[in-house]
Amino acid sequence: MGVENLRANPYVGQSAEMSRLVLENDILLFTQISGDRNPLHYDEAAAKSSRFGEIVVQGGVTSALLNALVAEKLPGPGTVFLNVNWSFTAPVRPGDVITARAVVLEARQDKPITTLQTTVTRDDGAVVLEGSAVCYTMSMG
Repeated sequence: MGVENLRANPYVGQSAEMSRLVLENDILLFTQISGDRNPLHYDEAAAKSSRFGEIVVQGGVTSALLNALVAEKLPGPGTVFLNVNWSFTAPVRPGDVITARAVVLEARQDKPITTLQTTVTRDDGAVVLEGSAVCYTMSMG
């Protein structure tokens, strides 16, 4: 099924996934955008003494993969978040491969609004983000 088909008629139970390797440079790039210079992301000693035990990436790096997933795959191009409800349940570190997954819980027939169950999982199987998102898909053509 192509991206256009996903965007045009999402249906309950439909799902999509996207994975990526998280790099140390992602911390720097996210800091340039956000200004987030939390020592947990930069200071080895501070991070080591925290419950995480080592450097972790910003939550925005983790959740950004969901932005890409909804914009590229499900519901697809023209999609923006209206509302998100996410819990960050475990850390992501440079070197982790994370996989974002979205499952359609509701697809309105009267408006291009889709409710998704969302998760991001680390390559070791740990769920690092879970929750839901409500999306609106604008016509792109």
